[in-house]
Amino acid sequence: MSDHCSAPADQVGPPGPGTPEAVEVRGFWSRLQLPGLIDVHTHFMPERVLRKVWDYFDALGPLTGGIEWPITYRAEEEQRVALMRDFGVRAFTAMLYPHKPGMARWLNEWAVDFARRTPGCLHTSTLFPEPDVRAYVAEALEAGARVFKAHVQVGAYDPADDLLDGAWGLLAESGIPVVIHCGSGPAPGKHTGPEPIARVLGRHPRLRLIVAHMGMPEYEDFLGLAERYEQVRLDTTMAFTDFAERMAPFPHRALPRLKDLADRVLLGTDFPNIPYSYRHQLEALERLDLGDTWLRAVCHDNGARLFGL
Repeated sequence: MSDHCSAPADQVGPPGPGTPEAVEVRGFWSRLQLPGLIDVHTHFMPERVLRKVWDYFDALGPLTGGIEWPITYRAEEEQRVALMRDFGVRAFTAMLYPHKPGMARWLNEWAVDFARRTPGCLHTSTLFPEPDVRAYVAEALEAGARVFKAHVQVGAYDPADDLLDGAWGLLAESGIPVVIHCGSGPAPGKHTGPEPIARVLGRHPRLRLIVAHMGMPEYEDFLGLAERYEQVRLDTTMAFTDFAERMAPFPHRALPRLKDLADRVLLGTDFPNIPYSYRHQLEALERLDLGDTWLRAVCHDNGARLFGL
């Protein structure tokens, strides 16, 4: 398989002048003696699609849980990519997702071009339960996809749908990870929660699933799946932030389990679609007080190992 975008962002020249926030973010990972950050959950998609997503948040659509959700980094694509670079994010994703049949293949075609022209991007693809899903997932793998995105909440589909079985099998065989929004936050869906994902893993135990948002709010159930299946990982997206703690607090009793899974938790942020600063996600992780070794693993080393960086 070809690899259209393997060079981390820090290998393409010096960063821009940065901002006060960028100085703070760089100070965070410098203190940990890391070469930068690896963020497995950032959103880049065709501009007209992203603006529809922003409109949905502005309108307090039902999937937002009716919560005020101002977009902190509402900027043009070039500016958002530059911010990733200024923050010192060595590698990031383009989490894009369909909400209806016939959309995934088109998004995947856009993603090939975005990865080619964007240093530091981990070529991202997506999928949806439809008759040709196995075929276009195979095409995406051949085109160099490094990670997939699945959004059970927005797509309103059962991840254990038989239509997806062949695609999950291909992805399990390839070892390509899938970031999947399957928890019931911020608003539950018909197929969210741990049970549908447990059925998928029962069929495909080697599937490298990265559970987005730590599985919010079913944190402990998804920790249990990670403890049971060695290829299951969790990303930190929005978890532990002041915003998420008001909505779905992480149970303090589960922190020892989180620490024990240090090698399978990955930094995710939801940039640019977050109602607070990028640095706040990092501060939220730091204040868990799980130690610098845990932070280094989560913010860089686990992602570097997973993606061979």
